[in-house]
Amino acid sequence: QVHLVESGGGLVQPGGSLRLSCAASGRTRSESPMAWFRQAPGKEREFVAGVGISVTYYADSVKGRFTISRDNAKNTVYLQMNSLRPEDTDVYYCTARFLRGYSGRINYRDPDAYDYWGQGTQVTVSS
Repeated sequence: QVHLVESGGGLVQPGGSLRLSCAASGRTRSESPMAWFRQAPGKEREFVAGVGISVTYYADSVKGRFTISRDNAKNTVYLQMNSLRPEDTDVYYCTARFLRGYSGRINYRDPDAYDYWGQGTQVTVSS
């Protein structure tokens, strides 16, 4: 069993910053692909950022503002979000590819590439 627990969401003013954390526990696999997605009510889940071994990927809408990183010793992935905009308001989900690891072709932007999901954390950007 694997658990992904997100934290760090909240209410922030436009231009502000938040740092999301995702702690993994259980049958994890170090350095497996992990990512952050976000989803608004009634909309599809949207890729935000992904991290592998020495590689990172970002959606165009967050490039230059968000940074994904990981601490393998703590089984934790982070999303530093700067210069936040009202359109960044969403529920943010952490996800991991612990079962399949690096086997097969990986499209970091595809939610079907991942095996486990967290429960989500709300980010609201508003004045």
